[in-house]
Amino acid sequence: MSLNADPIPTAPRRASPVLSRLACTVVQPILSRVVRRIAERHPSLFARLGPHQTTDFLIDPIELPFALHLRPDPEALVFRAVPRADAPPAGATIRGKFLLLLELVDSEEDGDAAFFSRDLDVSGDTEAVVRLRNALDDVDGSIAEETAEMFGPPGRAILARLRKTYTNDNEGHPAR
Repeated sequence: MSLNADPIPTAPRRASPVLSRLACTVVQPILSRVVRRIAERHPSLFARLGPHQTTDFLIDPIELPFALHLRPDPEALVFRAVPRADAPPAGATIRGKFLLLLELVDSEEDGDAAFFSRDLDVSGDTEAVVRLRNALDDVDGSIAEETAEMFGPPGRAILARLRKTYTNDNEGHPAR
C-alpha cells in the first residue's frame, strides 16, 4: 500500500485506552532522551521558530496508538507521547503516516506535496507549522540518524528497517 493510494483518514484509528497508556509509558523515556539530545546539538532550531517556541504542536502518526505533544520552548521543552483522548489543546496539528512524518523530519519528503496530495493533514496555526518545517530544513545532517545512533546498532537497524519499509511501500510510485 502506498502513501498516495491511502490518503489519511479524517480521524485516526482509536486504540484501546489501556494499550494507548501502556505505549505512552514505554516510549516516553526514549522521547525524553531524544528531545534533550536534539536540543543540545541543535539549539538554532529554537531561534528559527521565533514566537512559535511556545506553540503546542500535536503530531499524530495515525498508525500508532498515541500522538506526540511537542512544545519547542527551550525554557520548558516538552516532547511526550499522549493518548489521543488526553491530548492537550494544540495550536497546530500535523497528522499523517509515521514513516511520512519521519521523512518530513529529515526533509527527505516534500511537505507541500504531501499536504496537497492529502497524505498529510495540517490544521491550526499553519504559520507555526511552516516555521517548524523551516527550522527542521536548516538542520545539517539527519535527525533520524542522530536519534538512531543514540541507541547504537539496534537503533541503526530499526531505522534501516523503517526506511526499507517506506521504500517498499512506495515502490512503483513517482517520487515526491
